Amino acid sequence: MKPALSIQGLQKTYANGTHALSGVSLEIPAGDFFALLGPNGAGKTTLIGVTTGLVTMTGGTVQVFGVDIQKEPEKAREHIGLVPQEMNFNIFEKVIDIVVNQAGYYGISRRVALPRAEELLKKLGLYEKRNEISLRLSGGMKRRLLIARALIHEPRFLILDEPTAGVDVELRHGMWEFLKTLTAQGVTILLTTHYLEEAEQLCNNIAIIQKGSIIAHGTMKELLSKLQHETLILDCTAAIPDAVISTLGMYNARRVDEHTIEVDLAKEQRLSDVVLLLERHTIAVVTIRNKSGRLEEVFLRLTDSKQ
Repeated sequence: MKPALSIQGLQKTYANGTHALSGVSLEIPAGDFFALLGPNGAGKTTLIGVTTGLVTMTGGTVQVFGVDIQKEPEKAREHIGLVPQEMNFNIFEKVIDIVVNQAGYYGISRRVALPRAEELLKKLGLYEKRNEISLRLSGGMKRRLLIARALIHEPRFLILDEPTAGVDVELRHGMWEFLKTLTAQGVTILLTTHYLEEAEQLCNNIAIIQKGSIIAHGTMKELLSKLQHETLILDCTAAIPDAVISTLGMYNARRVDEHTIEVDLAKEQRLSDVVLLLERHTIAVVTIRNKSGRLEEVFLRLTDSKQ
């Protein structure tokens, strides 16, 4: 089966001389849930813009399910559904009309598009708002409307550019479940997000881009294996004396507050040893949690090393 997206030697230099992409090569397997991560200005939006035909490349090739986007742009775009960062619909148009009218751009009749749109709105929790003008929707509802609009022509490849920005936690998790159903049905998803927990929860494969180049690429497991140590926060039942903290020097222990410490645990070190050391001083550990997500730690270390 041909990959959903195949990028070879992609380059983009803007008129002002900015090198946004410097020979990027990337492949996304069909049916994958793939994360493209990077700091602001790394080249994510330019890469998406080139893939969707909104930005002209300087060099290289891009194929969507084997279709070259330069040679057959209309055919390539038929495979793609794009959920952009910006709310780029008519805020005075009804919700149902925004979705149905989008279908018209792909030659889908209203007779076919209307029931399809209604079904999408039901799945995304927007059906009761179908006759409201989009101006009256909450931020989270507007995000879901963008997804419904992107799916109306039943694309095989869905690109999500910061889809949950500004969405509350409950709605975000609801959107996660919906996206998982899409990949279960065979839809390939490319996700960009600054919520690294989101990528860690959803994605099978990942690429990290910085300054227009891919600096890491592999399965989620492979990237997390790069983590040399994890920073853990331990909440204890009793106050922790400085003398006790000093006995945990090999774990780089430091105080957060009277009852809480942070420790750095290397791959070869055992958390149980830290807990036992504290218990010897009659200090019991109540809770243990990661200071940040594992992917976040990997991301920060990789991008910091490339500064």
